[in-house]
Amino acid sequence: MTAVARPVVAPPEPWDFPEGRTHDLPNGLRLITYDVPGQYVLSVRLGLPVSLRDEPREREGVASIMARTLDEGTANHTAEEFARLLERKGVSFGAGMADAGLSIDLDVVKGNLEPALDLLRQILTEPVFPQAEVARQVRTRLAEIEQERSVAAHRAGLEFVRTFYAADDRSSRPTGGTRETVRAITRDDVAAFHQKHVVAAGVTAVVAGDLDGLDVPALVESALGGWQKGPADRARHLDHAAALADDRGRIVLVSRPGSVQTEFVIGAPGPDRSVEGGWAPYPVLGFVLGGSPNARVDAVLREEKGYTYGIRSSFRPRRRGGVFLTSGSVRADSTAESLQLLVDILESGRKGFSDKEVRSGVDFIAKTAPGRYATADTIADEAVGMALDGRTTEFTTANLRDLATVDRVRVDQAYARFAAAAGIGDGAPGTGWTIVMVGDASEHLEALKALGLGDVTVVQDP
Repeated sequence: MTAVARPVVAPPEPWDFPEGRTHDLPNGLRLITYDVPGQYVLSVRLGLPVSLRDEPREREGVASIMARTLDEGTANHTAEEFARLLERKGVSFGAGMADAGLSIDLDVVKGNLEPALDLLRQILTEPVFPQAEVARQVRTRLAEIEQERSVAAHRAGLEFVRTFYAADDRSSRPTGGTRETVRAITRDDVAAFHQKHVVAAGVTAVVAGDLDGLDVPALVESALGGWQKGPADRARHLDHAAALADDRGRIVLVSRPGSVQTEFVIGAPGPDRSVEGGWAPYPVLGFVLGGSPNARVDAVLREEKGYTYGIRSSFRPRRRGGVFLTSGSVRADSTAESLQLLVDILESGRKGFSDKEVRSGVDFIAKTAPGRYATADTIADEAVGMALDGRTTEFTTANLRDLATVDRVRVDQAYARFAAAAGIGDGAPGTGWTIVMVGDASEHLEALKALGLGDVTVVQDP
């Protein structure tokens, strides 16, 4: 039998994000198209620079209710009729509100792009927001609020933003509003918010998929060229960094008697993508600390100790500023020890990282990028996400190129900048980690105080 020589595996070539073509409409809408041959389900995405700060304080949640009711009837069709039209044309539609802005998603088979764009036009410019549908979505949201408070992970997240951000900043309150504000929302509130904020100026529309034979700019301009332009300074609220609470550097324990697990959210201020030294080292940092099953956190708490099924860390940039978060749950009987271990691991970055750790993070992020962006929907999602961040996908390519140069020195420097900006380990009042836990206060309070990690506040869970 003749031996066959092992083939030589060449390293992958540098990969670039697909190149889009840009078309600006007179009403201020920017269209970006990505031709992805062979993908006959087209992805249409819109990013609208609508800020949660645009909501009236006493009606917070109105943007989310509006997003949910955009397709619940238009000037010429009832909610039921419009749902049948979407189904008949093979259109999948969704809309949602987040810190980054209002996102609209539409997927449709290639042959039905033109009628799908007309349905999109009706959604954007002719929604009627029937009273019954608005009331139904308000009831649904109120039920969600109660459910979120009952789930430990959601409860921890709600308490974290309330502790981390300044009380008068919109970020300190739920994206979808509170019971009091949602309960007050009326059909007229939704219609007024739509009329003022759902306009074309500053909007980025993306169409990705097999575009051969389609004049997409002409189709989009025909459908959306008449959309009201609106004010040009749409993104002014998105450009403001969230204000942090002066007393954020503390432990908050949400008391839930009898809990067999304790839920953690640990966070600190993080950078946005404009950070000094480049953004590329920060996803690597998150990966090494707690971004994978082989990261430092899981190596100790899951593999060595058996206290958790998994805890994850990541840097989450906003358009201005950001946050570093670590979240997950541990066995209740390991609560205090787990917290000390977590803080020690998260602060271990001050001693530096190994070449092996950094290379594993760089390789994972860089080598999985072609797979992450292999489909029309992920291409469109990234393009809209970058647009709402005030960027283009040229940043995505440039960042991947820069990632190839990330080494131990750059990661160490990135951690040092993060730690200095967040006050990690300096002991100054109101700086350092914000630690929120959901668990049994009667079991854990004294042990947590004994750790000396900061003041401990107990919140009784209603």
